[in-house]
Amino acid sequence: MSVTADNHAPTHGNHTATSKGVNGTMNGVLKENGDVSAADIHVSLSQKGVTPAGLLSADSLMTWKADGAVQLRMSETGALSRPPETVHAMFTRAVKNYPDQTALGVKRNDVWLKWTYQEYYDACCKAAKSLIKLGLERFHGVGIIGFNSPEWFMGHLGAILAGGFGVGIYTTNNAEACRYVAESCEANVIIVENNVQLQKILKVWDKLPHLKAVVQYTGPLEQKRPNLYTWEEFMKLGSDVADKTLEDRISAQVPNQCCVLIYTSGTTGNPKGAMLSHDNITWTAHYASEYASLRMGKEISVSYLPLSHVAGQMLDIFAPMCNAGSTYFAQPDALKGSLVQTLKEVRPTALLGVPRVWEKIADKLQAIGRESRGMKKKIGTWAKGIGLAGNMNIMKGHSPPWGWTIANMVVFRNIRKALGLDRCRLQFSGAAPIAMETLQYFMSINIPLYELYGMSESTGPHTMALPHHFRLGSCGSEFPGATTVIKNADDEGIGEVCFYGRHVFMGYLKMEDKTREALDEEGLLHSGDLGKKDQEGYLYITGRIKELIITAGGENIPPVLIEDTVKEELPIISNAMLIGDKRKFLSCLLTPKVEMDAETGAPTDQLTQQAIDFCRKVGSQATKASEIAEGRDTLINEAIQAGVTRANKRAASRAQNIQKWLLLEQDFSIPGGELGPTLKLRRPIVNKMYADTIDKFYAEPAPTPGTTPMEETKVAR
Repeated sequence: MSVTADNHAPTHGNHTATSKGVNGTMNGVLKENGDVSAADIHVSLSQKGVTPAGLLSADSLMTWKADGAVQLRMSETGALSRPPETVHAMFTRAVKNYPDQTALGVKRNDVWLKWTYQEYYDACCKAAKSLIKLGLERFHGVGIIGFNSPEWFMGHLGAILAGGFGVGIYTTNNAEACRYVAESCEANVIIVENNVQLQKILKVWDKLPHLKAVVQYTGPLEQKRPNLYTWEEFMKLGSDVADKTLEDRISAQVPNQCCVLIYTSGTTGNPKGAMLSHDNITWTAHYASEYASLRMGKEISVSYLPLSHVAGQMLDIFAPMCNAGSTYFAQPDALKGSLVQTLKEVRPTALLGVPRVWEKIADKLQAIGRESRGMKKKIGTWAKGIGLAGNMNIMKGHSPPWGWTIANMVVFRNIRKALGLDRCRLQFSGAAPIAMETLQYFMSINIPLYELYGMSESTGPHTMALPHHFRLGSCGSEFPGATTVIKNADDEGIGEVCFYGRHVFMGYLKMEDKTREALDEEGLLHSGDLGKKDQEGYLYITGRIKELIITAGGENIPPVLIEDTVKEELPIISNAMLIGDKRKFLSCLLTPKVEMDAETGAPTDQLTQQAIDFCRKVGSQATKASEIAEGRDTLINEAIQAGVTRANKRAASRAQNIQKWLLLEQDFSIPGGELGPTLKLRRPIVNKMYADTIDKFYAEPAPTPGTTPMEETKVAR
């Protein structure tokens, strides 16, 4: 590790076919970008998989056993033919070729601490030896709960090198949720960030028979007890473990066995431990990076998204390892306001944000824009028009309009610099659907957002949009070796999105039934998402099968499209949740955009500036959610009804019209329980929380078409 005394991070440098598997005809289109022929896919599906020489023998593409092995989805040519390798092999290649390249950087006490690839690898080996010393057994977990840091990476990779499983635990988990994950993976060691997270583990330690030690990586221990260590103490523990002991653990690893567990966020039940093999990670890192044109030794990323989520691990740990990239860590309060400062210092070349992050940035930029006056405002408005038109032209393969170069020099370049995105080539959005208005806004300032689509069970990405290869509202196309099959497509081509490729996971730990639900005998991963592909091969996600609303009249209605339309029409709305399963008509719960408490993440009563602007536009003087919720402000009610009416006019059928709605007093949030750790709406929980409100929607018949249902939607507090 080295220390930089200044306060700035350094500069760094198709085949389309219909195929039959062993169980009959596949309904849908196979789309493949990796020089894998339809015949290869057909053979691979029919044979289910192969076990190349040097791998552990396996007779299935799936397993739910901790020490299980799987066949690989390989072919003789193209991306699926790449020789499999372990995480250690990928790591050592980066160390060999780029030993002095900066691997990690973190700012502590206003000083940037950095690790080269050689130092990074050595530290991970040290951590691995210490884990062995503490009694880590092969195929047992090392749980890690805390904000992103070098220690998080080293503990995670140390677990993998020592033959265990790296297991991220959401920082928002309570003690019981931590116990569930630790028990599921039979964790021998748990690494915590601080005393807050430590207390959760101490509450349940006596219920975890496999747990041998706990390590705290930030701050002094507030209490001493056996088998509890600081990070400094932990890193010294393995000093007397022989190199050969670690080498034996490493040499015993094979690409077709598990090394990482990603626990799903549990929006519909207990989390499931998605088993990712060495091959899942190394193959995906290689081909996703190649498809995104990531450059060896030149890419820079900022780590701030939860590392318990697969996106954080792939973008921050494994893709940089594959490309000898540099990862810098944001501060723990990144999402409370400090992220942009870190971006300005690090100046990343790629950045992934969940929709909420991009929405917050857009809100702040729009607030600044509203303060502009005179010529500055006119120039900004002109430039935004050029930006949107130019990016729409680029999307269609045409040249940008006159004024593009001037707008970039005078306006867009300054915005990028102010955000720390002046050398960022790839601005990704993923983990949840993003509103069309947000996409269009960023296009207008020439920071186009490229949507990613995938899941924990596909080792992260499956499709991605890229510069010069994107469509508004689409998640892009598959990277090489990944295939999409649309199962049971309807007349519009919408069906279940299924995945095929070496990024498809092994199974769910100790859950045979759930594994067999997700993976079929042909080796396809059933995503549970509904989607379609256009003639150009772009994938569009329209909803989730489990979220599909089937009305009393038998209409199948995907809620997300309608919810997004409502939010497009009403910029005051933060969240919309459609209701109507087994009901005679659709209703909707709406939440206002409010400021979030910087410490707790809970919603406050204060409306955001964007929401206040909406109020002023319709004549309301409200500044708080409590002033406009539940029908208290007639002007706001009328404006929302007008927006819902506009959304209804855009619906595909009368059955998809929202007949009743209610503006709630509080926005949905993670602390409130309505949103999961990745900000996904937890519909079953919201249904239970607002059961009485929902029942009142249906206590009276739907209003006559064309009338205003506002009086019927008022619910007494």
